[in-house]
Amino acid sequence: MQKSLHIDPAKCTGCLQCEMACSYEHTGMINPSKSRIKVFNFEHEGRKVPYTCTQCADAWCMNACPVEAIVIDAATGAKVVKEATCVGCKVCTIACPFGTVNYMADVGKVQKCDLCGGDPKCVSACPTAAITYVDADWTGLDRMRSWAAKANTAAVAA
Repeated sequence: MQKSLHIDPAKCTGCLQCEMACSYEHTGMINPSKSRIKVFNFEHEGRKVPYTCTQCADAWCMNACPVEAIVIDAATGAKVVKEATCVGCKVCTIACPFGTVNYMADVGKVQKCDLCGGDPKCVSACPTAAITYVDADWTGLDRMRSWAAKANTAAVAA
């Protein structure tokens, strides 16, 4: 059974522990700018929401990559970037509708969540369980659409 990250925005305190754990896992240093998970600040609503790759079933980033640098990890189901193959064209960053594939200018490649090989460090670092690692059928695009439908959109419509 494939698993994926589930984010409960109501539980996020904005502590950034997830960003620090992710950057440390992937770079060996605490540098949130290198994190593959980001905490977005909704200032007007007074809340923070972590976001990262949802590992879409029909991954637009993977389908858009002209050099096939994004592949499926057989063990986790995560769509991962093969850095040796990536040419840094950024087509995947444009294809991702959620903006979760990031270009790293310092190395000229892209990065995205790889689920830490099945042990996501953002999950273990989150003190409020705002990020959990659950059955993949319970997350993804349908969950994001459900959450978006709950948002107050009256101000936008006016």
